[in-house]
Amino acid sequence: MKKKKLIILLVIFFNLYQIRAYSFIEKEILDNKVSFFVLQKSEVDKDFLEIKRLYEDKKSAEATLKALDFLSSDSISLKKNIIIYEVNIILGKIYGRTNNHTQSIFYFKSALKILLDANADSFDAQSYGINKPQLINTYLKIGNAFLRKEQKDSAKYYYEHAIDIPALNERSLSYQASASTNLSGLFMQDSLYDLAKTFAIKAIGIHKQRNNKISQAAAQSALASILLEQNNYKEARISYKEALDLIENDKSDRALVVRQRLLTNLAYNLYKLEDYKAYHYQERANNIEDTLRDTEFRRMFKELGLKYDFDSKKEILEKQQVEELRKAQSIKYNIILIVVFLFIALIIVIGYYSFRQKYLQLKLSQTELLQVQNLDKLKSESQARVLDATLNGREFERKEIAETLHDNVSALLSSASLHLQATRKKFPDGVPIEMDKTQEILGDASQKIRDLSHTLVSSVLLKFGLNFAIRDITEKYSNSELNIDAEIGGLRRYDQRFEIKTYNIIQEFLNNILKHSKAQNAVIKLKEEEGQILVQILDDGIGFDQTKATLKDGLGINQIEARIQIMRGKLRIKSHKGKGTQIKVVLPIQEKEETNLF
Repeated sequence: MKKKKLIILLVIFFNLYQIRAYSFIEKEILDNKVSFFVLQKSEVDKDFLEIKRLYEDKKSAEATLKALDFLSSDSISLKKNIIIYEVNIILGKIYGRTNNHTQSIFYFKSALKILLDANADSFDAQSYGINKPQLINTYLKIGNAFLRKEQKDSAKYYYEHAIDIPALNERSLSYQASASTNLSGLFMQDSLYDLAKTFAIKAIGIHKQRNNKISQAAAQSALASILLEQNNYKEARISYKEALDLIENDKSDRALVVRQRLLTNLAYNLYKLEDYKAYHYQERANNIEDTLRDTEFRRMFKELGLKYDFDSKKEILEKQQVEELRKAQSIKYNIILIVVFLFIALIIVIGYYSFRQKYLQLKLSQTELLQVQNLDKLKSESQARVLDATLNGREFERKEIAETLHDNVSALLSSASLHLQATRKKFPDGVPIEMDKTQEILGDASQKIRDLSHTLVSSVLLKFGLNFAIRDITEKYSNSELNIDAEIGGLRRYDQRFEIKTYNIIQEFLNNILKHSKAQNAVIKLKEEEGQILVQILDDGIGFDQTKATLKDGLGINQIEARIQIMRGKLRIKSHKGKGTQIKVVLPIQEKEETNLF
């Protein structure tokens, strides 16, 4: 069950990312220099321009109030149908941002009605410049909203309408490619694999016609996911590699994102084929993910206007990262050498015993079986160590960056704010407005630094330990649909690396509850007992049939299982369909090292 949901999510991810990639699709009427409606400056209403500005500045609450007031006004004339359409589109997007998909659908449908009414009268349609690409895009938006609301039949209805309209230009084709990809994912979710393949191939053909190799690679990945769902691992592997070949030399950010997802999927595919190259492709995917994250960090620093010198700290972190990678590579090469050596030794043993007399054949079979079992055990343990070394390196890097942001950058921003506050007293006749704006900018920058630092590594965990960090995460993850309680007793401070690993394990299981369980209540129990940390995570969600599906499907849970194995811990998962899930983890405590000052 989880494997199927994972594949569907990957298909939808590629399609949504594909839509974001084109400025003329994502921004549509609001951001294009030329509207589908051929606006004249003299016809643009001042209130609409204000609504548009508030939306673009991401002031959703103000934009919503202004738009609702605009639509309820009695002064709207027929000549402003174009503006009414665009205001409905803005409201649909705003409610979509806040996950209020019911309201989002309402306003998208209102916009669709304006289009259909205009198309019913050829003169009216000509007057407002309404055309088929705009109609296709509106159907696509409604289908996407129903998809996010998990109403699959309604989503299919609107996607099919979008596809049925004859495409006139490249813009129409791009919308229909998105609808085809989403239909493919929905039919795959219903196990209608032939239909899913048909629409996936249709999307591939559209992107090939438009010579858009990145989108073609994403659609090719969706086709491979269908083959993967059918357990057709060999053909899926071929499809994934064909998609990778399309964007092999493309260095753009979007191509990197698509390549990273493809490598992750291919790694999982090879893992199912028991091909050791799976870890090679997973490592490539992790390297691309690190590159994308570093690019995002640089972009955020540029936005905040930070000009502080981090060169020395960066150099230290880079050296540590290089050293960790070198160690991981060394372990990897040693594993390969050991496997090759054992394989050669096994061939020699088999060749030697094949010439022995027939009465030794039973003993030979037993020896071969033992050799294979030992080899599999060695490969499993070695791969787990490689994975643990990689995760340790990434956790250390995130911790160092988080501490730098919190302890250095945040302190500098606070100091600058205090100096500015002291300067305000030197203006008895009134403070210049620029100083107020500067104070506000410093506050925003400081908040973003704190948020980024907490995202990398929980500051509560580093300062106060597991007790407070787990209570903090349960409070943040709880919402109107899911209540998460924490029952913690007898915990103290432990080795910091041990605390971070334990926290990450619990967080990953909580993410699974949020994404898949549909639970209303969950509880996390932690306690220390006889030199061990006992973790229990229970939820009253839909559960799953362990004879048909298991939470261990996918590389994410396998990484957690490998991490627990390296920590000499134990993991047990118990679930029944419709009766929730119970997870139990036992971890030997790693004590905090005492620092001797004398």
